[in-house]
Amino acid sequence: MNGDVASGPLRPAQAPLIDVGALRSGADPRRVGSELVRAASEVGFLYVGNHGVSAAIIERARTAGLGFFRLPREAKLAARTNLFHHGYLAPGSTKMYDGARVDLKESFNWGVEREAENEAANPLSGPNVWPPALPTLKDALYPFFEAASRCAEHLLRGFALGSGLDAEHFIRRRDRPLSRGSLQYYPPQPSDAAADQFGVAPHSDFGMLTVLCQDEVGGLEIRQPDGRWAAMPPLPDTLVVNIGDLLERWSNRRYRSTVHRVINRSGRERLSLVLAYDPDFETLVDPNAFCTASETPEAEPVTCGDYLLWRFAKAFPYRRCAAPRPPP
Repeated sequence: MNGDVASGPLRPAQAPLIDVGALRSGADPRRVGSELVRAASEVGFLYVGNHGVSAAIIERARTAGLGFFRLPREAKLAARTNLFHHGYLAPGSTKMYDGARVDLKESFNWGVEREAENEAANPLSGPNVWPPALPTLKDALYPFFEAASRCAEHLLRGFALGSGLDAEHFIRRRDRPLSRGSLQYYPPQPSDAAADQFGVAPHSDFGMLTVLCQDEVGGLEIRQPDGRWAAMPPLPDTLVVNIGDLLERWSNRRYRSTVHRVINRSGRERLSLVLAYDPDFETLVDPNAFCTASETPEAEPVTCGDYLLWRFAKAFPYRRCAAPRPPP
């Protein structure tokens, strides 16, 4: 995967800003759905306004997140990640592709609050790990997770309607979703860092849909079809949304899962609030609904959980669980 660092300022990405209030109100969902599908097909990234995640929720989560990452290392490691991919990942825990340097970022992940399930049946659904040194973190972060999840489900209804499908097509099974909330913390990029060292290296997201709240620092870049990089600067009162590999697969490649990276050249710390939205483990990702009578699917059906297990095993060295490779 090419991670060349461009010199000088980057041009802004041609990602549209879409007001999704009509999805939330039900006033004109098909029109908004058509706009979403166009953005998914042409860019794979978009900004959304009128998204329903309040500024107060965002600010509370951001303040608490920065407080966590400023804790002493030992206090953060007390919440180290478990095999359900919930908890703290220290710098150097993530490698996005074979041959890449490990990422500079730190992260903290959580999901739906639940007790451990049968790990053999559902190894991505289990308890969260909250840091003992910051007992208020859960109450500060969980409202963002819930509000961003509602936003993601409205968006997925829009994508379905814009593609001529039933509104619940992508989210029919979501009583035990595999969605993950995530704090992504990027220290300033050292001035003498190697050209192939990144906050997070070029990659495409694993799952269905990513909902991202940037801070004012910037540093997110997406790869254009011509191979050049373009900036996704923060825009006030918006969220960034991008298509993941699983939704690209489900749409029979109609939607684009676009490669992106983060380089924090600002000299300041950067924190992103992220929701990686995924439905239940058993959800069957079958692209046949997007095929015309003369088309064949570009990929075999696969469950959401099996696909994510395979991707996690490749990206996170801490995982030692068996993960069957999904069909090509």
